[in-house]
Amino acid sequence: MITKKRKVANTKVDINKAYSLKEASTLVKEVNTTKFDSSVDLHIKLGVDPKKADQAIRGTVSLPHGTGKTKRVLVLCTPDKVAEATAAGADFAGLDEYITKIEGGWTDIDVIVATPSVMPKIGKLGKVLGPRNLMPNPKTGTVTNDVAGAINDLKGGKIAFKVDKVGIIHASIGRVSFAPEKIAENSQELINAILKLKPSSSKGTYLRGVSMASTMSPGISIDTKSVHN
Repeated sequence: MITKKRKVANTKVDINKAYSLKEASTLVKEVNTTKFDSSVDLHIKLGVDPKKADQAIRGTVSLPHGTGKTKRVLVLCTPDKVAEATAAGADFAGLDEYITKIEGGWTDIDVIVATPSVMPKIGKLGKVLGPRNLMPNPKTGTVTNDVAGAINDLKGGKIAFKVDKVGIIHASIGRVSFAPEKIAENSQELINAILKLKPSSSKGTYLRGVSMASTMSPGISIDTKSVHN
């Protein structure tokens, strides 16, 4: 059942048109139908084969205007690092008690940071954390001895992204309450980071499609030429 608001929103988006990034960043606010501050997401189709190790694109980027969401950060560390983690703004910090909680199904967090020394203990949590993209990883900066630095990055708008099995990257880059300029700038920053990761083995068009949507709103196709700096 399509709501009246959604029907009206659908009429505002021309499905046969590829909008510029600037146009899409304005339009996504106009077609939002939720009463809450919806997430604005980018969906980026890449010309890669994720099954090949060098084409399994993943990385991190610090969005200039943040995500608009305060991340709940758990730091898994030895007792000597707990005070540092807490002082830097970690929502939870410790080790054995949280490993036990996670084994019991607790995942009420957005990101986990871990120090290298505790990684052997965390390996057994892969079945719980892996499917939720919560497993700490050196490539995303979440396995580090610089606990305070990692927390500051995460709380300040650093996001991780990776291509899925069909070659698409999905990422939240802000909220509909953001000004169009901030939505566009955050989007461009993510796209720039992805463009820099183009593997030499990737043949043909690398950036095949980009679309933007807020929660429960119609998708807006973006002209890929408008996002190449």
